[in-house]
Amino acid sequence: MRVRIALDVICVHSYLGYTRFTRAADRLRAEGHLVQVEFLPFELAPGAGTEGAPLLPVLEQVFGPQAVQQTLRFAEQVAAEGLELHYERAVATGTFEAHLLIARAARQGRAEQMVERLFRAHFTDGLHIGDAATLARLAGEAGVTTDGSGSGAAETAPETAAATDRLHGELNRVRRLGITGVPVFFIGDAQPLTGSQSEAVLLSALREAALSASDS
Repeated sequence: MRVRIALDVICVHSYLGYTRFTRAADRLRAEGHLVQVEFLPFELAPGAGTEGAPLLPVLEQVFGPQAVQQTLRFAEQVAAEGLELHYERAVATGTFEAHLLIARAARQGRAEQMVERLFRAHFTDGLHIGDAATLARLAGEAGVTTDGSGSGAAETAPETAAATDRLHGELNRVRRLGITGVPVFFIGDAQPLTGSQSEAVLLSALREAALSASDS
């Protein structure tokens, strides 16, 4: 069964939705079903730089103080689901380089581990996921190596122009699909599910897709 998920690793609703999805997918995998996940890149802030700045002041400057209050309230609400959101140390950054790393991880069969680590790095650990050295360290933690190295080395080489062009193409393709917000879950042949759906809804969609796959 093939699942495609459009997300951005600085989007809290993507983090919540993906966490719920992984729990649902793990239940289905435990029942013997194969769930293949592909990630579709999406940038909340296209073209944003990776200099890095404290997130809460940026939110206040762009959206006003009410946005900070809402963000902190949301962090308290999702704590019940096991997510630790430490916005007081989160870093605002562009995510183009992070999506390049996810694409590299996908080529090595480790995209799910890489996406989870990037989410946790940003929201829980307060790490700057636009920084090259930080991304290299996170890649190593997720078992992602320099393409073609086979050495197990943690460091990652600069991406090629071809990889960068591919990502630009993928970002444009996702936009042409009509996606303007994330997460979006494409599960089997069903209509896409948008937003941080509940685990129950995601599990039901996965079960239906598994049933359809077995009947075909």
